[in-house]
Amino acid sequence: MSADRHLVSGLEGHYAGFVTRFGAFLVDIIVIAIVFAIGGRVVEFVLGILTRHRFELSAAGPPSWIALALWAFVYFAYPLAVAGRTFGMAVAGVRVVRVDGSELSSRRAIVRVLALPLSFLFLGLGLLLIVLRADRRALHDLIAGSAVVYAWDAKAARVRFLTRVRESGVAPAAGAQQESGSKP
Repeated sequence: MSADRHLVSGLEGHYAGFVTRFGAFLVDIIVIAIVFAIGGRVVEFVLGILTRHRFELSAAGPPSWIALALWAFVYFAYPLAVAGRTFGMAVAGVRVVRVDGSELSSRRAIVRVLALPLSFLFLGLGLLLIVLRADRRALHDLIAGSAVVYAWDAKAARVRFLTRVRESGVAPAAGAQQESGSKP
């Protein structure tokens, strides 16, 4: 059994690898940037109407960076505390759990997000742990007592799909029929 095939006790998936986690993180960064930019334009527009002066929040310097940092914190912490995954994680099919496989608490979600910058320090050595450790935990995962695992079971999804097809009487696509072993 390879290192990435170790199971977290009681979970449906395997530990998520570096490429999947990086892809989810990129999606999250893009969403953070887009929503922040749109929100900034809305705030500029509203402030311009209320004060009858033109505002450019991008020229505000430190307050803009603080607002971006707060937005990124809320973007990561709230969905992790509520659902165990961010939008990017949902797209990539992963979720964050405690090391024992139970749901991530709000406190652990906040600690994980606050510790995330530490994984980037020193040329990303905290992230290198994802590649080096059998349980694929980065520095921020070790600090928060969390692990990132694949969240959906492809085999179970296939069984559910075939069950729906048989109940509805509609035949699956040709590729799906061949995969299931039946002839067209």
